[in-house]
Amino acid sequence: MPTAVSLFAVTVHLVVLTVRRDTLSVLLDRDGSSVDLMLPGGYVDDGDLPRVAARELADRTGTTTDEGHLEQLATYGDAAAGARQGVISVAYLALLPGLSEPTDAASAWYPVAEPLDGGVPVAFDHRGILGDGVERARAKLEYSSLAAEFCPEEFTIAQLRRVYEVVWGARLDPRNFHRKVTGTTGFVEPTDRFTDGDRGRPARLYHRGPATALHPALLRR
Repeated sequence: MPTAVSLFAVTVHLVVLTVRRDTLSVLLDRDGSSVDLMLPGGYVDDGDLPRVAARELADRTGTTTDEGHLEQLATYGDAAAGARQGVISVAYLALLPGLSEPTDAASAWYPVAEPLDGGVPVAFDHRGILGDGVERARAKLEYSSLAAEFCPEEFTIAQLRRVYEVVWGARLDPRNFHRKVTGTTGFVEPTDRFTDGDRGRPARLYHRGPATALHPALLRR
């Protein structure tokens, strides 16, 4: 007896995260036929997963992968893409600084706490995918220099610390953070400039160093 062959449709879904108004935010689509929100995505028609992910990212945000970080997150079964048998969803994580309003009218930014805590309805298993994406983003800030990409070209250590606090969802001790960051080779480099000091003591300005991986890592614990 011939073996039955299962055919699967493949979709790509994006967890697009950015820092907006001092809040970690995620891009969500509204399906016109449902009150639920969902992660942006589309069907893969030629097997080129990265190309589809980059296309969906550009369609929603008007940005390219050269302007931020995009990586494959994980692969999920039927529940991730909907109650349709034979659908596999490949999720990608995009971390992009300085994003403005979405270019697609069906997309909007939401604080990640709202879909994660159930404050807004999320379709299928996209809440679980979002949770995985947020945790991956938090982990990446521990061992990579990605957080500095969310700062201006020149920034204070306090500005960098705030990026970590927003993404990690926790307050950090300023002195310990300053010591760890400035003691990590190649993470940040001091300039000879300071803030204007209109409010409080002037703070030294730094710029991003050449390191992409942090040794030692900046652990949350």
